[in-house]
Amino acid sequence: MTTATAEGTAAPDTPPPARSGPPRGRGAKGTRPWVAVCFLLPALVLLGALVVYPIGYSLVRSLFDADGSGFVGLDNFAEVFTDPDSLTAVRNNLIWVIVAPAVSTALGLIYAVLTERIRWGTAFKLVVFMPMAISMLAAGIIFRLVYEQDPDRGVANAVWVGVHDTFAESAAYPGARPGPRTELRPSGGGSFTSTSPLSDGVPADVPLVGVPAAKLPSGAAAARPAPREAGKITGTVWLDFTRGGGGRPQVIDPGEKALAGIRVEAVRDGRVVASAEAAADGTYALPADRAAGALLQLPAGNFAEPYNGVDWLGPSLVTPAVIGAYVWMWAGFAMVLIAAGLAGVPRELLEAARVDGAGEWQVFRRVTVPLLAPVLAVVLVTLMINVLKIFDLVYVIAPGATQSDANVLALQLYLSSFGSDADQGVGSAIAVLLLLLVVPVMILNIRRIRRERRR
Repeated sequence: MTTATAEGTAAPDTPPPARSGPPRGRGAKGTRPWVAVCFLLPALVLLGALVVYPIGYSLVRSLFDADGSGFVGLDNFAEVFTDPDSLTAVRNNLIWVIVAPAVSTALGLIYAVLTERIRWGTAFKLVVFMPMAISMLAAGIIFRLVYEQDPDRGVANAVWVGVHDTFAESAAYPGARPGPRTELRPSGGGSFTSTSPLSDGVPADVPLVGVPAAKLPSGAAAARPAPREAGKITGTVWLDFTRGGGGRPQVIDPGEKALAGIRVEAVRDGRVVASAEAAADGTYALPADRAAGALLQLPAGNFAEPYNGVDWLGPSLVTPAVIGAYVWMWAGFAMVLIAAGLAGVPRELLEAARVDGAGEWQVFRRVTVPLLAPVLAVVLVTLMINVLKIFDLVYVIAPGATQSDANVLALQLYLSSFGSDADQGVGSAIAVLLLLLVVPVMILNIRRIRRERRR
């Protein structure tokens, strides 16, 4: 169809303007809303069944008593904040939230920066990240063995005892003691002192028991009576034990072994006036002019039990020990995320700072760290949410005797809900408390993400 123009020529009709936007009944992406709902429905059903319903049920259940038949209001929350175990759990959770994420993030940052310039950095990152492939349960079992008190089983104490024994002498014969018929009696602090004074010309033999023959040093010499020497008080220190029996007490029988290295002292008025060490054959000698009239003493250093290291899982160290296991697992996670962020840092800025005279520490502190601040915030917030629900490591690593000292809210929730004295009302109250602690951290994380998107 055409229309006439002013010049009298015909021109085609102008087509109507094209319709902008999606067709009617379709969304912004051109999809019908009911189609989107159909695709989202399974996820929404699962979200409601696995998240919304449990949260709602826990909120309601926290207002009822142990068996759920009586309404108690906020009494369960009052019990949480008055029960000593729950208060310990709150305190430990505070320690976890402050220490564990900060240490893991700091180690991850150090690993990421230091491995950036070395050729084998990828292999190192792989080794550090590898614990993330281990479950919390397996990691707990590993570190339960690492923290064993016995140095022959626990790696931590094996190293600690090895370092200690390098700089401190261990006792020559731990557990040794004088026989019951000798004149030596306990004198406090693990030492033994004679009841009668030393006399010139009278042997001062020291028969000891309590040393297993298998624990004697290899090549221990046979004991022999000490020869008399003018101006000296002599004696022999030996193990008064004959294999198979038949030996005479307080007499050096054939085959009985000398206890070389035992320290012998002469004490007068609480002061050591002379001392000596037993030779390879067990003999020793004290100057008679100083030792005569004094009491014979065996100091406690001869018999002290060997150093067994640190009680890593004791009441005072169990929480730091478990945090150490957590850091071992999650420092690799922090390192990988920070390394990814570090790869996106413009190298021109770093080189410009170096050209301007900044040292490596200044470049790291004033350029690298500020540029990595968004990544560090992501890692820190993620780990904070993670440690609020920590359960596995504490439950597996902490022994029963000190589990209450390492208690955290998630573990207290389990014990309150399913322990020997179960009260699911209190357990639900702890669950609600955990939710309230996680929500602020999640809100901060969501706000941070929105700010990042606006940029």
